[in-house]
Amino acid sequence: MNILDIQGLRLRLPDTARPVLDGVDLTVGAGETVALVGESGSGKTLTSRSVLRLLPAGAATEGAVRVAGQDVLAMNPAELRDLRTGTAAMVFQDPRSAINPLRRIGDFLTESLRLNAGTPEAEATARATEMLEAVGLTAAALRQYPGELSGGMLQRVMIAAALMGGPALILADEPTTALDVTTQAEVVALLGDLRERFGTGLLFVTHDLGLAAAISDRVYVMYAGRIAETGPAATLFERPRHPYTAALLAATPRLAAPQGRLAAIEGQPPSLQEELTGCPFAPRCPLATEVCTERMPERLPLPGDPAHWVACHHSDRLEGRTTDE
Repeated sequence: MNILDIQGLRLRLPDTARPVLDGVDLTVGAGETVALVGESGSGKTLTSRSVLRLLPAGAATEGAVRVAGQDVLAMNPAELRDLRTGTAAMVFQDPRSAINPLRRIGDFLTESLRLNAGTPEAEATARATEMLEAVGLTAAALRQYPGELSGGMLQRVMIAAALMGGPALILADEPTTALDVTTQAEVVALLGDLRERFGTGLLFVTHDLGLAAAISDRVYVMYAGRIAETGPAATLFERPRHPYTAALLAATPRLAAPQGRLAAIEGQPPSLQEELTGCPFAPRCPLATEVCTERMPERLPLPGDPAHWVACHHSDRLEGRTTDE
């Protein structure tokens, strides 16, 4: 059973010519890690925030976002509170902006259980201690203030906070962006370990394809608010079938790569003030033809590989190529 099931999600913001999210389909199974990757501005964060209905003012939505079988977009305030308290939780990008610097870590961790779930203070504190130990910290952190902890320790606190309600789904929005490389690796390993330990589904939002490859079972590649390609991580990264995915992989720095300038994707993503009639990647795509500018490609499974889907008129022209070519 899928713990998260997004079907046909469209999201419009005021004063835009096209949807910010346009027909997004995405699933996360129980105990599965799914990565959502793409350039900044592609719609990754809005997709993850839609799962908790944390949307900008004036946002209009269509489609369905189901968590544990319930449609988040149709929930009333009480149902939303229950969802955010227990069923799903988010780990935000910058822990220092998400934690009140004037309150102790213990207050931050226990507040939701005490106020929303009515959990007695002693029980909430015991739960907070258990979750801190699960992320590699000790009970001593309960009495500390955020300013006394490093960035990596604070991100562990954020993960502990996400685990407090025993969620079936964790949404990790660029959780390693503000951390050094060593701490990034520790946090990624921690998230993977916790997923296995607690059986929690994990949606991992990132622009770092290396991290996505290291942690995920499946990957969704997003461009201009649409899913360009999706499939098992090993297959998709080894043999991408969308020119955008291939370009992202080619632009990833590698120790074994030839010396010289890094590969780059020419051009800019489409503006929200421009309507799209064809493939949104066509102006930047080396394989684009007239049909790409006239007709939006359908996202279809590859022949012989039903788990790998791609939205491209010319996916067959990438067939047989590897990321090293």
